[in-house]
Amino acid sequence: MFVDNEGARLWVEVDGAEELPALLLWPNGSVALRVWDHMVPKLNHRFRTIRVDIRGVGQSVPAPTAEDDDGQFHFDVYARDACAVLDALGVDACHVWSQSWGSRPAIVFCARHANRVTSAALYAANLDLPDVPKQREGSRLAAERQQAAGIVVPPPPDRMREHANPDTVPRAMQALTRFDLASVVDQLTMPVLIGTGSLDPNLVSSRAIADRLPSATLSVLEDVGHNGILERPEVALERFLNFHDGIGTP
Repeated sequence: MFVDNEGARLWVEVDGAEELPALLLWPNGSVALRVWDHMVPKLNHRFRTIRVDIRGVGQSVPAPTAEDDDGQFHFDVYARDACAVLDALGVDACHVWSQSWGSRPAIVFCARHANRVTSAALYAANLDLPDVPKQREGSRLAAERQQAAGIVVPPPPDRMREHANPDTVPRAMQALTRFDLASVVDQLTMPVLIGTGSLDPNLVSSRAIADRLPSATLSVLEDVGHNGILERPEVALERFLNFHDGIGTP
């Protein structure tokens, strides 16, 4: 289904029974909501999952503007987009799970609209600008260690890099340069899980966030790089479900 907000058309997919707790899933950088395809069937016994393509990414269409006007590509706008989706679905509050780049707008959503967030699992959370070469190196090393240990990692979901408007994807991702996450992270008072790979350079910032937030718990995913839900999906899921057991989610 499409949901319109502030000139954009947002592609939304909802799975799971309506009476289950709502779970809003934020995708990794430069990929569509399809990145969660392998996780959703394993979540729908417990959650009603809500996935949204960021405006300009996947099947979502950004608002028509001049090519040099990137004002709509901003984390505050993405947070309002999420609110519009929840409103369209009649959802007052939700749990959140995000991965990598997606943890950035997720932090803003949780800070700006805390009344709509029951809990947040922020994987590979990072308040600083990303060190992409080190992220890639960490994921490469993780793959080597997993192969040496005989761990078989499933292939990434199909079509997660299919975009209706490929030219707008980089512009949408550049929102990370326009927001100081450190200025809002202290507003996260809900239960927070930070799940970050031991080989991810983001772990430095993840530790700092966990130390900063009284409501946060850090879970280090051993021998995992920057993309836990893709590199070790079963471990990422186990930590997520254990977190919800701990906070009493039905």
